[in-house]
Amino acid sequence: MTQEEVILSDRLKEKFNERFGHPPDFIVSAPGRVNLIGEHTDYNDGFVFPVAIDKYLHIAASKRSDRQVHLHALDMNEACTFNLEAIADTKTPPWGNYLRGVAHFLQEQVLRKSGHTLNGMSAVITGNVPISAGLSSSAALEVASALAFLGACGLEIANTGINSNSEMELIEVPPMELAALCQRAENEFAGVNCGIMDQSISLLGKADHALFLDCRSLEYKQIPLNLTDILIVICNTNVKRELASSEYNKRRAECEKGVDILQQWMPAITSLRDVTLAEFKKYEAELPQITQKRCRYVVEENTRVLNAVDALTAKDIDTFGALMNASHAGLRDAYEVSCDELNILTDIAQSIDGVIGARMTGAGFGGCTVNLVYQDTVEAFRDRIMEEYTQRTGIEPDIYVCNVGDGARIKWNSHS
Repeated sequence: MTQEEVILSDRLKEKFNERFGHPPDFIVSAPGRVNLIGEHTDYNDGFVFPVAIDKYLHIAASKRSDRQVHLHALDMNEACTFNLEAIADTKTPPWGNYLRGVAHFLQEQVLRKSGHTLNGMSAVITGNVPISAGLSSSAALEVASALAFLGACGLEIANTGINSNSEMELIEVPPMELAALCQRAENEFAGVNCGIMDQSISLLGKADHALFLDCRSLEYKQIPLNLTDILIVICNTNVKRELASSEYNKRRAECEKGVDILQQWMPAITSLRDVTLAEFKKYEAELPQITQKRCRYVVEENTRVLNAVDALTAKDIDTFGALMNASHAGLRDAYEVSCDELNILTDIAQSIDGVIGARMTGAGFGGCTVNLVYQDTVEAFRDRIMEEYTQRTGIEPDIYVCNVGDGARIKWNSHS
Protein backbone atom coordinates (compact mmCIF):
# COMPACT_ATOMS: atom_id res chain seq x y z
CA MET A 1 0.00 0.00 0.00
CA THR A 2 1.14 3.53 -0.73
CA GLN A 3 1.48 6.02 2.12
CA GLU A 4 -1.66 7.78 0.90
CA GLU A 5 -3.60 4.51 1.01
CA VAL A 6 -2.36 3.75 4.52
CA ILE A 7 -3.57 7.16 5.69
CA LEU A 8 -6.95 6.65 4.00
CA SER A 9 -7.31 3.18 5.51
CA ASP A 10 -6.50 4.38 9.03
CA ARG A 11 -8.93 7.29 8.70
CA LEU A 12 -11.62 4.94 7.41
CA LYS A 13 -11.25 2.57 10.37
CA GLU A 14 -11.35 5.48 12.80
CA LYS A 15 -14.48 6.98 11.26
CA PHE A 16 -16.20 3.61 11.09
CA ASN A 17 -15.52 3.05 14.80
CA GLU A 18 -16.83 6.52 15.63
CA ARG A 19 -20.05 5.97 13.69
CA PHE A 20 -20.89 2.36 14.54
CA GLY A 21 -19.08 1.81 17.84
CA HIS A 22 -16.83 -1.05 16.75
CA PRO A 23 -14.08 -1.72 14.20
CA PRO A 24 -15.03 -2.83 10.68
CA ASP A 25 -14.75 -6.49 9.76
CA PHE A 26 -12.96 -5.71 6.51
CA ILE A 27 -12.01 -3.02 4.00
CA VAL A 28 -12.69 -3.43 0.29
CA SER A 29 -10.69 -1.39 -2.22
CA ALA A 30 -11.47 -1.00 -5.93
CA PRO A 31 -9.44 1.14 -8.34
CA GLY A 32 -10.33 3.80 -10.82
CA ARG A 33 -9.10 3.41 -14.34
CA VAL A 34 -7.75 5.24 -17.31
CA ASN A 35 -8.30 3.98 -20.83
CA LEU A 36 -5.17 4.09 -22.95
CA ILE A 37 -7.10 3.72 -26.22
CA GLY A 38 -10.50 2.50 -27.33
CA GLU A 39 -12.96 5.22 -26.32
CA HIS A 40 -16.72 4.88 -26.91
CA THR A 41 -16.17 1.46 -28.46
CA ASP A 42 -17.40 -0.66 -25.55
CA TYR A 43 -21.12 -0.07 -26.15
CA ASN A 44 -20.50 -0.86 -29.82
CA ASP A 45 -19.28 -4.40 -28.97
CA GLY A 46 -15.74 -3.28 -29.74
CA PHE A 47 -12.30 -3.38 -28.16
CA VAL A 48 -10.89 -1.39 -25.24
CA PHE A 49 -7.50 -1.18 -23.57
CA PRO A 50 -7.70 0.25 -20.03
CA VAL A 51 -5.41 0.07 -17.01
CA ALA A 52 -6.24 0.22 -13.30
CA ILE A 53 -4.63 3.21 -11.61
CA ASP A 54 -3.34 3.37 -8.07
CA LYS A 55 -6.24 5.49 -6.86
CA TYR A 56 -8.91 3.56 -4.98
CA LEU A 57 -12.43 3.70 -3.61
CA HIS A 58 -12.46 2.13 -0.12
CA ILE A 59 -15.39 0.69 1.83
CA ALA A 60 -14.98 -0.31 5.48
CA ALA A 61 -17.85 -2.62 6.39
CA SER A 62 -19.33 -5.07 8.89
CA LYS A 63 -22.25 -7.46 8.85
CA ARG A 64 -25.43 -6.37 10.61
CA SER A 65 -27.92 -8.63 12.38
CA ASP A 66 -30.86 -7.14 10.47
CA ARG A 67 -31.62 -6.49 6.79
CA GLN A 68 -30.76 -2.80 6.93
CA VAL A 69 -27.93 -1.18 4.99
CA HIS A 70 -26.43 1.86 6.72
CA LEU A 71 -23.94 3.84 4.63
CA HIS A 72 -21.91 6.98 5.24
CA ALA A 73 -19.87 8.69 2.51
CA LEU A 74 -17.07 10.56 4.26
CA ASP A 75 -16.07 12.74 1.33
CA MET A 76 -19.62 14.02 0.84
CA ASN A 77 -20.62 13.88 4.50
CA GLU A 78 -23.84 12.16 3.47
CA ALA A 79 -25.66 9.13 4.86
CA CYS A 80 -27.92 6.63 3.14
CA THR A 81 -30.06 3.87 4.65
CA PHE A 82 -32.20 1.27 2.90
CA ASN A 83 -33.86 -2.06 3.60
CA LEU A 84 -32.86 -5.13 1.61
CA GLU A 85 -36.44 -6.38 1.82
CA ALA A 86 -37.67 -3.47 -0.31
CA ILE A 87 -34.94 -1.85 -2.40
CA ALA A 88 -36.36 1.27 -4.04
CA ASP A 89 -34.87 3.57 -6.67
CA THR A 90 -35.05 6.84 -4.74
CA LYS A 91 -32.23 8.99 -6.20
CA THR A 92 -31.60 10.33 -2.67
CA PRO A 93 -28.69 10.59 -2.30
CA PRO A 94 -27.73 9.84 -5.92
CA TRP A 95 -24.64 7.79 -5.00
CA GLY A 96 -26.81 5.50 -2.88
CA ASN A 97 -28.49 4.16 -6.01
CA TYR A 98 -25.26 2.50 -7.14
CA LEU A 99 -25.27 0.39 -3.97
CA ARG A 100 -29.01 -0.24 -4.14
CA GLY A 101 -28.63 -1.54 -7.68
CA VAL A 102 -25.67 -3.75 -6.84
CA ALA A 103 -27.52 -5.22 -3.83
CA HIS A 104 -30.63 -5.88 -5.90
CA PHE A 105 -28.86 -7.68 -8.73
CA LEU A 106 -26.50 -9.59 -6.43
CA GLN A 107 -29.52 -11.09 -4.71
CA GLU A 108 -31.43 -11.76 -7.93
CA GLN A 109 -28.63 -13.00 -10.18
CA VAL A 110 -26.02 -14.55 -7.88
CA LEU A 111 -27.09 -15.36 -4.36
CA ARG A 112 -30.55 -16.74 -4.94
CA LYS A 113 -29.32 -19.53 -7.20
CA SER A 114 -26.64 -20.50 -4.67
CA GLY A 115 -29.07 -20.53 -1.75
CA HIS A 116 -27.63 -17.45 -0.02
CA THR A 117 -29.36 -14.28 1.13
CA LEU A 118 -27.90 -10.81 1.50
CA ASN A 119 -27.21 -9.68 5.05
CA GLY A 120 -27.55 -6.13 6.28
CA MET A 121 -24.34 -4.10 6.29
CA SER A 122 -22.86 -1.05 7.98
CA ALA A 123 -20.31 0.76 5.86
CA VAL A 124 -18.23 3.91 5.59
CA ILE A 125 -16.96 4.99 2.18
CA THR A 126 -14.01 7.14 1.12
CA GLY A 127 -11.42 7.21 -1.62
CA ASN A 128 -9.00 9.17 -3.75
CA VAL A 129 -10.43 8.45 -7.21
CA PRO A 130 -11.30 11.94 -8.48
CA ILE A 131 -15.08 12.30 -8.83
CA SER A 132 -16.58 13.43 -12.16
CA ALA A 133 -13.17 13.33 -13.84
CA GLY A 134 -13.82 10.40 -16.17
CA LEU A 135 -11.67 8.01 -14.12
CA SER A 136 -14.57 5.71 -13.21
CA SER A 137 -15.20 6.50 -9.58
CA SER A 138 -18.71 5.12 -10.12
CA ALA A 139 -17.47 1.73 -11.35
CA ALA A 140 -15.04 1.57 -8.43
CA LEU A 141 -17.96 2.19 -6.07
CA GLU A 142 -20.04 -0.53 -7.73
CA VAL A 143 -17.27 -3.12 -7.65
CA ALA A 144 -16.26 -2.31 -4.08
CA SER A 145 -19.88 -2.47 -2.92
CA ALA A 146 -20.41 -5.85 -4.61
CA LEU A 147 -17.44 -7.33 -2.76
CA ALA A 148 -18.54 -5.63 0.46
CA PHE A 149 -22.06 -7.08 0.27
CA LEU A 150 -20.58 -10.53 -0.36
CA GLY A 151 -18.15 -10.06 2.52
CA ALA A 152 -21.02 -9.18 4.85
CA CYS A 153 -22.56 -12.53 3.88
CA GLY A 154 -19.33 -14.35 4.74
CA LEU A 155 -18.57 -14.93 1.06
CA GLU A 156 -15.58 -14.30 -1.16
CA ILE A 157 -15.17 -14.93 -4.88
CA ALA A 158 -13.14 -17.98 -5.83
CA ASN A 159 -10.20 -18.00 -8.26
CA THR A 160 -9.76 -14.25 -8.67
CA GLY A 161 -6.84 -13.34 -6.45
CA ILE A 162 -9.22 -11.16 -4.42
CA ASN A 163 -9.52 -13.66 -1.57
CA SER A 164 -7.63 -13.00 1.64
CA ASN A 165 -9.40 -14.98 4.36
CA SER A 166 -9.27 -18.78 4.32
CA GLU A 167 -12.17 -18.93 6.78
CA MET A 168 -14.65 -17.43 4.31
CA GLU A 169 -16.92 -19.50 2.09
CA LEU A 170 -15.87 -19.23 -1.53
CA ILE A 171 -18.51 -18.64 -4.16
CA GLU A 172 -18.02 -19.29 -7.86
CA VAL A 173 -18.83 -16.08 -9.73
CA PRO A 174 -16.97 -15.46 -13.00
CA PRO A 175 -15.38 -11.98 -12.85
CA MET A 176 -17.10 -10.84 -16.03
CA GLU A 177 -20.46 -11.92 -14.62
CA LEU A 178 -19.86 -9.72 -11.60
CA ALA A 179 -18.69 -6.87 -13.85
CA ALA A 180 -21.86 -7.19 -15.93
CA LEU A 181 -23.94 -7.13 -12.77
CA CYS A 182 -22.31 -3.88 -11.69
CA GLN A 183 -22.81 -2.46 -15.17
CA ARG A 184 -26.51 -3.34 -14.99
CA ALA A 185 -26.77 -1.56 -11.64
CA GLU A 186 -25.39 1.60 -13.23
CA ASN A 187 -27.64 1.28 -16.27
CA GLU A 188 -30.89 0.61 -14.43
CA PHE A 189 -30.48 2.24 -11.02
CA ALA A 190 -28.18 5.18 -11.81
CA GLY A 191 -29.59 5.77 -15.29
CA VAL A 192 -26.23 5.81 -17.07
CA ASN A 193 -26.19 3.66 -20.21
CA CYS A 194 -22.52 2.72 -19.83
CA GLY A 195 -20.61 -0.19 -21.34
CA ILE A 196 -18.81 -2.88 -19.37
CA MET A 197 -15.22 -1.66 -19.59
CA ASP A 198 -14.99 0.29 -16.34
CA GLN A 199 -16.32 -2.42 -14.08
CA SER A 200 -14.15 -5.03 -15.81
CA ILE A 201 -10.85 -3.24 -15.28
CA SER A 202 -11.74 -2.33 -11.69
CA LEU A 203 -12.16 -6.06 -10.99
CA LEU A 204 -9.45 -7.48 -13.23
CA GLY A 205 -6.69 -4.87 -13.13
CA LYS A 206 -3.16 -6.19 -12.82
CA ALA A 207 -0.08 -4.18 -11.89
CA ASP A 208 2.03 -3.19 -14.91
CA HIS A 209 -0.50 -4.67 -17.35
CA ALA A 210 -3.30 -3.32 -19.51
CA LEU A 211 -6.52 -5.24 -20.10
CA PHE A 212 -7.34 -6.00 -23.71
CA LEU A 213 -11.09 -6.62 -23.56
CA ASP A 214 -13.43 -7.79 -26.30
CA CYS A 215 -16.69 -6.17 -25.24
CA ARG A 216 -18.79 -8.62 -27.27
CA SER A 217 -17.39 -12.00 -26.24
CA LEU A 218 -16.12 -10.62 -22.89
CA GLU A 219 -12.89 -12.47 -23.50
CA TYR A 220 -9.89 -10.64 -22.13
CA LYS A 221 -6.14 -10.81 -22.00
CA GLN A 222 -3.62 -9.16 -19.70
CA ILE A 223 -1.01 -7.42 -21.86
CA PRO A 224 2.37 -6.46 -20.29
CA LEU A 225 2.86 -2.72 -20.66
CA ASN A 226 6.62 -2.79 -21.28
CA LEU A 227 6.74 0.91 -20.34
CA THR A 228 10.37 1.08 -19.24
CA ASP A 229 11.21 4.64 -18.13
CA ILE A 230 7.72 5.77 -19.21
CA LEU A 231 4.99 6.99 -16.87
CA ILE A 232 1.25 7.44 -17.27
CA VAL A 233 0.35 11.03 -16.45
CA ILE A 234 -3.30 12.07 -16.18
CA CYS A 235 -4.30 15.71 -16.49
CA ASN A 236 -7.67 16.83 -15.18
CA THR A 237 -9.23 19.79 -17.00
CA ASN A 238 -11.27 20.55 -13.87
CA VAL A 239 -14.18 21.27 -16.18
CA LYS A 240 -17.52 19.90 -15.00
CA ARG A 241 -18.76 17.26 -17.44
CA GLU A 242 -22.31 18.62 -17.58
CA LEU A 243 -22.94 17.39 -21.13
CA ALA A 244 -21.24 14.01 -20.78
CA SER A 245 -24.26 11.92 -19.79
CA SER A 246 -26.79 13.33 -22.28
CA GLU A 247 -24.33 13.46 -25.18
CA TYR A 248 -23.11 9.94 -24.36
CA ASN A 249 -26.64 8.65 -24.88
CA LYS A 250 -26.94 10.63 -28.13
CA ARG A 251 -23.72 9.10 -29.48
CA ARG A 252 -24.94 5.64 -28.61
CA ALA A 253 -28.22 6.31 -30.44
CA GLU A 254 -26.36 7.57 -33.53
CA CYS A 255 -24.27 4.39 -33.63
CA GLU A 256 -27.40 2.26 -33.38
CA LYS A 257 -29.00 4.31 -36.16
CA GLY A 258 -25.95 3.71 -38.34
CA VAL A 259 -26.18 -0.04 -37.81
CA ASP A 260 -29.89 -0.01 -38.69
CA ILE A 261 -29.16 1.74 -42.00
CA LEU A 262 -26.10 -0.36 -42.87
CA GLN A 263 -28.07 -3.55 -42.32
CA GLN A 264 -29.84 -2.85 -45.63
CA TRP A 265 -26.60 -3.84 -47.37
CA MET A 266 -24.97 -5.87 -44.58
CA PRO A 267 -27.88 -7.77 -42.96
CA ALA A 268 -25.60 -9.95 -40.81
CA ILE A 269 -24.16 -7.09 -38.77
CA THR A 270 -25.49 -6.42 -35.27
CA SER A 271 -23.11 -3.62 -34.25
CA LEU A 272 -20.37 -1.42 -35.67
CA ARG A 273 -17.90 -4.03 -34.44
CA ASP A 274 -18.92 -6.13 -37.45
CA VAL A 275 -18.04 -3.43 -40.00
CA THR A 276 -14.56 -3.23 -41.49
CA LEU A 277 -13.14 0.09 -42.61
CA ALA A 278 -13.29 -1.02 -46.26
CA GLU A 279 -16.95 -2.00 -45.90
CA PHE A 280 -17.78 1.25 -44.17
CA LYS A 281 -16.19 3.33 -46.93
CA LYS A 282 -18.30 1.42 -49.46
CA TYR A 283 -21.59 2.39 -47.83
CA GLU A 284 -20.85 5.52 -45.79
CA ALA A 285 -22.46 7.84 -48.35
CA GLU A 286 -25.81 6.21 -47.51
CA LEU A 287 -25.65 7.55 -43.95
CA PRO A 288 -26.74 11.02 -42.79
CA GLN A 289 -23.69 13.22 -42.29
CA ILE A 290 -23.69 13.20 -38.48
CA THR A 291 -24.35 9.47 -38.30
CA GLN A 292 -21.57 8.89 -40.83
CA LYS A 293 -19.05 10.81 -38.71
CA ARG A 294 -19.97 8.97 -35.53
CA CYS A 295 -19.80 5.54 -37.14
CA ARG A 296 -16.56 6.25 -38.99
CA TYR A 297 -14.86 7.11 -35.71
CA VAL A 298 -15.97 3.86 -34.04
CA VAL A 299 -14.89 1.68 -36.96
CA GLU A 300 -11.50 3.41 -37.09
CA GLU A 301 -11.04 3.30 -33.31
CA ASN A 302 -11.57 -0.46 -33.16
CA THR A 303 -8.81 -0.86 -35.72
CA ARG A 304 -6.57 1.47 -33.73
CA VAL A 305 -7.00 -0.62 -30.58
CA LEU A 306 -5.95 -3.81 -32.36
CA ASN A 307 -2.95 -2.05 -33.87
CA ALA A 308 -2.05 -0.52 -30.50
CA VAL A 309 -1.99 -3.90 -28.77
CA ASP A 310 0.25 -5.25 -31.52
CA ALA A 311 2.56 -2.23 -31.21
CA LEU A 312 2.83 -2.50 -27.43
CA THR A 313 3.48 -6.24 -27.62
CA ALA A 314 6.27 -5.53 -30.12
CA LYS A 315 7.59 -2.76 -27.81
CA ASP A 316 6.98 -0.24 -30.58
CA ILE A 317 6.06 2.60 -28.25
CA ASP A 318 6.26 5.30 -30.92
CA THR A 319 3.54 3.64 -32.98
CA PHE A 320 1.46 3.23 -29.84
CA GLY A 321 1.80 6.96 -29.15
CA ALA A 322 0.87 7.89 -32.71
CA LEU A 323 -2.29 5.80 -32.39
CA MET A 324 -3.18 7.61 -29.16
CA ASN A 325 -2.81 10.95 -30.96
CA ALA A 326 -4.97 9.73 -33.84
CA SER A 327 -7.59 8.56 -31.37
CA HIS A 328 -7.86 12.04 -29.89
CA ALA A 329 -8.21 13.60 -33.33
CA GLY A 330 -11.11 11.24 -34.04
CA LEU A 331 -12.79 11.99 -30.73
CA ARG A 332 -12.39 15.72 -31.38
CA ASP A 333 -13.39 15.93 -35.05
CA ALA A 334 -15.62 12.95 -35.87
CA TYR A 335 -17.18 11.84 -32.59
CA GLU A 336 -17.19 15.40 -31.22
CA VAL A 337 -17.02 14.53 -27.53
CA SER A 338 -13.98 16.63 -26.71
CA CYS A 339 -14.06 20.26 -25.58
CA ASP A 340 -11.77 23.30 -25.79
CA GLU A 341 -10.06 22.50 -22.49
CA LEU A 342 -9.36 18.86 -23.42
CA ASN A 343 -8.02 19.97 -26.78
CA ILE A 344 -5.77 22.60 -25.20
CA LEU A 345 -4.32 20.06 -22.75
CA THR A 346 -3.74 17.59 -25.58
CA ASP A 347 -2.21 20.17 -27.91
CA ILE A 348 0.23 21.33 -25.22
CA ALA A 349 1.19 17.75 -24.35
CA GLN A 350 1.74 16.69 -27.96
CA SER A 351 4.13 19.63 -28.43
CA ILE A 352 6.40 18.63 -25.53
CA ASP A 353 9.56 16.62 -26.25
CA GLY A 354 9.43 13.34 -24.36
CA VAL A 355 5.64 12.90 -24.67
CA ILE A 356 4.91 9.73 -26.63
CA GLY A 357 1.16 10.18 -27.00
CA ALA A 358 -1.71 12.20 -25.54
CA ARG A 359 -5.48 11.94 -25.80
CA MET A 360 -8.70 12.64 -23.94
CA THR A 361 -10.02 9.69 -21.96
CA GLY A 362 -13.50 8.92 -20.69
CA ALA A 363 -16.88 10.11 -21.91
CA GLY A 364 -15.62 13.60 -22.77
CA PHE A 365 -16.89 17.20 -22.45
CA GLY A 366 -14.39 17.70 -19.64
CA GLY A 367 -12.62 15.24 -17.44
CA CYS A 368 -9.10 14.09 -18.17
CA THR A 369 -6.40 13.45 -20.71
CA VAL A 370 -4.01 10.49 -20.55
CA ASN A 371 -0.40 10.98 -21.53
CA LEU A 372 2.56 8.65 -21.92
CA VAL A 373 5.62 10.58 -20.80
CA TYR A 374 9.27 9.63 -20.46
CA GLN A 375 10.21 9.68 -16.79
CA ASP A 376 12.96 12.28 -17.18
CA THR A 377 10.46 14.61 -18.88
CA VAL A 378 7.68 14.45 -16.27
CA GLU A 379 8.80 17.47 -14.26
CA ALA A 380 9.10 19.66 -17.36
CA PHE A 381 5.77 18.27 -18.58
CA ARG A 382 4.07 19.20 -15.32
CA ASP A 383 5.52 22.71 -15.33
CA ARG A 384 4.55 23.38 -18.94
CA ILE A 385 0.99 22.06 -18.52
CA MET A 386 0.43 24.03 -15.33
CA GLU A 387 1.69 27.26 -16.88
CA GLU A 388 0.19 27.13 -20.37
CA TYR A 389 -3.17 25.52 -19.56
CA THR A 390 -3.79 27.94 -16.70
CA GLN A 391 -2.76 30.87 -18.87
CA ARG A 392 -5.02 29.86 -21.77
CA THR A 393 -8.10 28.79 -19.80
CA GLY A 394 -7.92 30.54 -16.43
CA ILE A 395 -8.29 27.10 -14.83
CA GLU A 396 -5.60 25.30 -12.84
CA PRO A 397 -5.40 21.62 -13.81
CA ASP A 398 -4.80 18.68 -11.51
CA ILE A 399 -1.99 16.37 -12.59
CA TYR A 400 -1.70 12.77 -11.41
CA VAL A 401 1.41 10.71 -12.08
CA CYS A 402 0.02 7.19 -11.82
CA ASN A 403 1.27 3.69 -11.35
CA VAL A 404 -0.67 0.84 -12.91
CA GLY A 405 -2.12 -1.06 -10.00
CA ASP A 406 -4.04 -4.20 -9.19
CA GLY A 407 -7.78 -4.62 -9.30
CA ALA A 408 -10.25 -4.91 -6.43
CA ARG A 409 -9.20 -6.56 -3.20
CA ILE A 410 -10.55 -7.24 0.26
CA LYS A 411 -8.55 -7.02 3.49
CA TRP A 412 -9.96 -8.57 6.64
CA ASN A 413 -9.07 -7.02 9.97
CA SER A 414 -8.12 -10.38 11.43
CA HIS A 415 -5.51 -10.56 8.66
CA SER A 416 -4.16 -7.01 9.00
